[in-house]
Amino acid sequence: MFPSKILVLCCLATLFQLGCQNKTTDNEMSDVPSTPPDQDQTASSITSAFFGTTASGDSVDLYTLTDDQVTIKIMTYGAIVTSIIAPDKDGNKADIVLGFDSLDPYLQQHPYFGATVGRYGNRIANGTFSLDGSTYTLATNNGPNHLHGGLKGFDKVVWQAELINDQGQEKLQMSYLSIDGEEGYPGNLSVKVQFYLATDGALYIDYFATTDKTTPINLTNHSYFNLNGGSDDILDHEVYIKASRYTPVDEGLIPLGQLAEVAGTPFDFLAQPMPIGARIKEVPGGYDHNYVLNDWDSKLNTVARVSEPTTGRTLEVLTTEPGMQFYTGNFLTGIPGKGGTAYEQHYGFCMETQHFPDSPNQPDFPSCWLSPGEEYRQTTVYRFGVKDQE
Repeated sequence: MFPSKILVLCCLATLFQLGCQNKTTDNEMSDVPSTPPDQDQTASSITSAFFGTTASGDSVDLYTLTDDQVTIKIMTYGAIVTSIIAPDKDGNKADIVLGFDSLDPYLQQHPYFGATVGRYGNRIANGTFSLDGSTYTLATNNGPNHLHGGLKGFDKVVWQAELINDQGQEKLQMSYLSIDGEEGYPGNLSVKVQFYLATDGALYIDYFATTDKTTPINLTNHSYFNLNGGSDDILDHEVYIKASRYTPVDEGLIPLGQLAEVAGTPFDFLAQPMPIGARIKEVPGGYDHNYVLNDWDSKLNTVARVSEPTTGRTLEVLTTEPGMQFYTGNFLTGIPGKGGTAYEQHYGFCMETQHFPDSPNQPDFPSCWLSPGEEYRQTTVYRFGVKDQE
């Protein structure tokens, strides 16, 4: 037992040391590329249209990013990805994310379909953390815990949108100012999220944030993918995750603090790609766990691949983040979605790139703290394609 404890402590110490690498000071350059390499940056287009009005009278716009293969729609409410239309092996196109056909259902309670979540994505134990001798109390909206930013997180506000041109690449930039004390968090946090479509069939999402007080931050996207177009569940999707460890959790899905090996367990998607349903019954409740990504260095790396055998569609995930929450739609309960489809359990999966859950209370995890004078940056890429046919 003693050598294994040393190994775990060394792993945690290494991750903690790397944890600050997703932040830059005002005088440093980021390792994150601002545009995808070797791309024809003029091949995609972005248009907008009115989508509806919130109960408080705020106008919501829907932006459409299009190239010759993929069409992606993102609205200003919650900076939500509402639709991703991609071709299958025969060229037939279908929407491969769960969601709704109109604005109104998004304004009601739903399981974060397509949402940009923050200020802190995932869970914080007991809705509290301590910082510099002060205790901060957050909303508890997931049993005794804080989830995805609280009662009114970034998924429930209207973002300001503008089109920008970055070195020839047209991008949709969403901006939001989270004020000091919002949902219990310290500091005025200025957030920008840039979405753009590359010609390799990839959606790039770049996140930026600055603050005037030290605060925890963990931004991610909560799209539910279904590569068969939502016609059935996702249990036959074959998954590869580049992670040899994960963070075990308690019954409230709060990490226990250690890193466990996936080898020889139902959590192993590293040794070879496995269908989601192959061992899901061995995981109480289904997969909803943070994977500790291998070879994390704050640079953009491929961390997961998914393929659907019938349509041949594929999804590749790249990120600069140290972790990824793999969630298999365990809490979907027949929610009426697009075209009247009832989204039952396991009708979608999420790959939420992130810092680890409950990091504000777990000092051995990679640091989630952002201080004045620093800039939070992370990039995540969802690349859509078709599996080579033999």
